[in-house]
Amino acid sequence: MFDTKFVITVREDLATWQKLNVTAFLATGVSAGTLGLIGEPYKDAAGHDYYAICRQPIIVLSADAAGMDKIQERALSRGVDAALYIDDMFSTSHDAANREVFSKCAPGTARIAGIAFHADKKLADKITKGAKMHP
Repeated sequence: MFDTKFVITVREDLATWQKLNVTAFLATGVSAGTLGLIGEPYKDAAGHDYYAICRQPIIVLSADAAGMDKIQERALSRGVDAALYIDDMFSTSHDAANREVFSKCAPGTARIAGIAFHADKKLADKITKGAKMHP
């Protein structure tokens, strides 16, 4: 049905609360950065309005630390824009602090907690090769 994929990959050794936190943050990043990814607002039968949500399924995968590094490397080498969450961001308390710790890390130097992107299906599959569906 869709010729694109919205993929979030989280590191498999994270605590459950960290996986959920990373998934939520990364979903907002990709949604904000991808024009047309968010659908129309919802309205229930009683007339209550609800926020719009993503118009297509989000695939959630998991990988080990080495796999996360490979996914980042593949996305960068193919010019695919991505949202990235690194371990150092767990110790911050606000967006500006997140950006500060993030700015100090170059590719291959940060411990990646999660990475997300929206791309053509075939390209997404190549980038995430080796990752598995999150249990």
